[in-house]
Amino acid sequence: MTADRELRAETTVGVPPAQVWALLSDVRRMADWSPELLTMLPLKPGGLRVGQWYLGLNRRKAVVWPTRSVVAVLEPGRSLAWDTRSSGARWIWEIEPDGASGTRVVHRRPVPDHLTVLSRVFAPLALGGSDSHADELEAGMRHTVARLKAAAEAS
Repeated sequence: MTADRELRAETTVGVPPAQVWALLSDVRRMADWSPELLTMLPLKPGGLRVGQWYLGLNRRKAVVWPTRSVVAVLEPGRSLAWDTRSSGARWIWEIEPDGASGTRVVHRRPVPDHLTVLSRVFAPLALGGSDSHADELEAGMRHTVARLKAAAEAS
């Protein structure tokens, strides 16, 4: 497998889509669920909107690094995506009704073009390799959707 493959995790949550969307659209909560993300801070005024910039701080063991992401898709109640400029990846959340009162949640990370030079150099030097980090990211995405599910169903 290669580091620029599409990563994916999904789950079904036993609450309506509006409840899931309320959690997803509060991007400050992303760090509550993600094992790698420490925080996501808005860099421009105006709240969550297409074009908003976020500073992400990530951690893997002793390594901490920043990322700059730009919201690319915002379809309230359906889809949220941001492009991480430092890596070349797009992080996508998609939700849709599933059954009478549940919600299907899909979390994807495609790399629309290629991983950036920065990412291809940084991952082998600091993260143990691009492919192994992609494997860790995908496992982390499974944790993230599981934690989102738990938070939604507890509310």
